[in-house]
Amino acid sequence: MSNEIKRIESPGAPKAVGPYSQAIEAGDFLFLSGQIPLTPTGEMVSGDAAAQTEQVLKNIGAILQIRGLSYDNVVKSEVFLKDLEDFAKMNEVYMRYFRQSVKPARTTLQVARIPKDALVEIACVAYIGR
Repeated sequence: MSNEIKRIESPGAPKAVGPYSQAIEAGDFLFLSGQIPLTPTGEMVSGDAAAQTEQVLKNIGAILQIRGLSYDNVVKSEVFLKDLEDFAKMNEVYMRYFRQSVKPARTTLQVARIPKDALVEIACVAYIGR
C-alpha cells in the first residue's frame, strides 16, 4: 500500500468551488468531496430534488470513472438534503445508480443550507481494492 496521497480530478465534473479537491486517493480508498448539482461547466441544474440528484450522481460517476471505478466501488455515501420531504425523490434516483447487491452504507441528513442553495449534496467513499 502506498503512503502517497493523490488529488483526483475529472473534467466530467465541476471544478471545486473552494479550497478542496474533487477527490483524494489515499491508500485503497477514494474520498469524494460533496457534489452539488452543478454541470461540468459550473451551471446550476434547476428543477426538483430528483433532477438535482441526477446531476449530482453524474458528477460522482465522472470522478469515479477517471480512476477506473464505478458506483459498485462505493462503500459509504452521505446525502444532505435541504428538506427531508425530498427523500423519496432523491432515493428513487439514487437506487438507479447503486444497483449492486451490497449497497453502500449511507447517512442521510436534512441540513439548513447547501452551497449555492442546492436541494441535495452527496459525498462518498469508494474502495479501490488493489
